[in-house]
Amino acid sequence: MTGTVPLPPGADAPVSAPPPGLRDFYENPAVPVASGDGRSRRQARLLAAALGGRTGQVIVDVGCGDGTAAATAAPILTGHRLIGVDWSQDALRRARPRMGSVVRGELEHGGLPLADGCADAVLFSEILEHLVDPDQALDELRRILKPGGHLMLSTPNLAAWYNRALLLAGVQPVFSEVSLRGIHGRPGSEVVGHLRLYTARALRSFLTASGFEDVKITGAPFHGVPRPLRLVDRAACAVPGAASILLAHARRR
Repeated sequence: MTGTVPLPPGADAPVSAPPPGLRDFYENPAVPVASGDGRSRRQARLLAAALGGRTGQVIVDVGCGDGTAAATAAPILTGHRLIGVDWSQDALRRARPRMGSVVRGELEHGGLPLADGCADAVLFSEILEHLVDPDQALDELRRILKPGGHLMLSTPNLAAWYNRALLLAGVQPVFSEVSLRGIHGRPGSEVVGHLRLYTARALRSFLTASGFEDVKITGAPFHGVPRPLRLVDRAACAVPGAASILLAHARRR
């Protein structure tokens, strides 16, 4: 990996964390921090294609968690410098052996400890749905990107093909949460702390309003779909609005 990222004074200092209830939830080692190797590889391939063969680009993985996704993407993004950012000290401790370059930062309270326009690309994988203030988060991502820089964002799809059927049956959609303490009224066995969900149309509109352009949305499968339905889930990716996961590629204006 090559390149440097200028950091402001105090970049290694502790920063504000999410509200206490969410802070405790996300610091729990039992809470999932990665969403599947397939999605990570697909997102990395999209970014590699967008970079057009250039090397030495600075790629910031915001919300890197334990670095599993970055480690999966790294072979596809060789020749670039990949930097992980997360607010959880425990996550960064686990990520450091996988990524090498990590920094503590938090989107919603005080901003990221990175200089304006320092990044050629930002990876933002399954973070948006966890945020109290997604508007401020996208403002921060736009700030650290160079003009024309790439944002690669992924988030669960509220209008996934099975969620449409579940809603018709009066069942709570997959990916949605009504409590951080247990599952209520929806399929699944893991509480993952989602605060908001997007359709493809809503996500495109939100990114455009937040200062991004050339928004392209593709679909990705969800690793948690039961095995007998995985072929259907992969087929649904041909229609991004019905896919399990929304992968958005946009450029900073």
